[in-house]
Amino acid sequence: MKKIIIACILAMSAVTAFAYGTPAKTASAPTLNIVETAVAAGTFKTLATALQAAGLVETLKGKGTFTVFAPTDAAFAKLPSATLTKLLKPENKALLAQILTYHVVGSVVLAKDVKAGEVKTLEGSNLTISTKDGVLLNGTSKATNGVIHVIDAVILPASVKL
Repeated sequence: MKKIIIACILAMSAVTAFAYGTPAKTASAPTLNIVETAVAAGTFKTLATALQAAGLVETLKGKGTFTVFAPTDAAFAKLPSATLTKLLKPENKALLAQILTYHVVGSVVLAKDVKAGEVKTLEGSNLTISTKDGVLLNGTSKATNGVIHVIDAVILPASVKL
């Protein structure tokens, strides 16, 4: 495990994304859920560990439609290792869940549909998406219960102070 969660929402305007999983040309329906798709990609080991520690795996495997702005292992590596170590402790489970659900929207938002503005996250607060100079979400990865946008930064709700 590397590091977690200390970028601010303004980092979103500099975030880049790229596609993983089912190629856009494939007409068949996806067979993996959000968690399985992320694990299969191989670049979300830190996120998978954090989801497990926060007790969110079953939620994101469940019914529903989700859009996950998923930080890669490289995104987590940009953060101080002490921050991740602290958040993965059982006594910080609620805080970790709050931070991770800030990366999830309860509907499907495809890259072609991303617009500047605010979207409500599962965490409960709004996530501001900037399209100035382009929100560089170049693609999505479809799953049976939603979409994954791969991001190169970890974001925090304004209410979280680490």
